Parts: sequence; structure tokens; C-alpha cells
Amino acid sequence: MVGLLLMTHAPLGSAFLQAAAHVFRGKPEHLEAIDIVADQNVDEVNRLAREAVHRLDDGSGVLIMTDILGGTPSNCCRQLGEPSQVAVIAGISLPMLLRAITYRQDALDVVVEMALAGGQNGAMRVENRIRIAES
Repeated sequence: MVGLLLMTHAPLGSAFLQAAAHVFRGKPEHLEAIDIVADQNVDEVNRLAREAVHRLDDGSGVLIMTDILGGTPSNCCRQLGEPSQVAVIAGISLPMLLRAITYRQDALDVVVEMALAGGQNGAMRVENRIRIAES
């Protein structure tokens, strides 16, 4: 099973974990979050991330989802393992996370594509149509 690691600015990762636990009626296995606080030591973040990847990888790989490209969370993901075993996606959303959880029995590259599709398909304009009852 592909492991999932959320590396985000605090408190987003924990909030996404809580939302996933709500949707799936319990915390999904092999899913962790690292919430990075302002001015946190980058070496500490790198250590925490390496340890999490090691815990989460059962041989199927790990997908790391981060909130924004170029921020400390995504920058700390660049050297966490072989590209065939660790993939990184920026721009996490709840639809992206739920899709990744749903498909993580597949190969890592499939989980990446499904997560990206979930994120892209989950962003849409919702029409606000008010109906006024006729009297």
C-alpha cells in the first residue's frame, strides 16, 4: 500500500487528517502529517520527513502531498528518496487526498495520477441559483 505523507504549513496537515478520518470513519492506515511551523529548523523538518517516509514505505512507495510549491514543506521534500519510491505533489486539496487514499493499493505512479485528477476535478465553480417562489 502506498504511504501518504502530508507536509504542510501548520495546521493544514492535521486538519486534512481529521477530515479524512471523518470521511472514512476512522484514520486511514499509512497516513501521516507533518505540520511545519514558522521558523522551524529546516534540518529538523528534513529529519522528521525522512523518518516518516521510512515508517510509511512498505515497499510500495510514498506519495508526499504539500500545500504550496516553493514553500518550506515542498522544498524539504526534494531529497527524500528515489524518484521511483517517493513522489511529491504540491497544491493539496481534500478531493486530492481522498482520491489518493482510495487508490493507494495501486502502483505509486497510478496513485499520483489519481490524486492529481481528484485535485483538478474537485475544483469547480458552484452556481448559486436562487428560486423565488411564485405566489
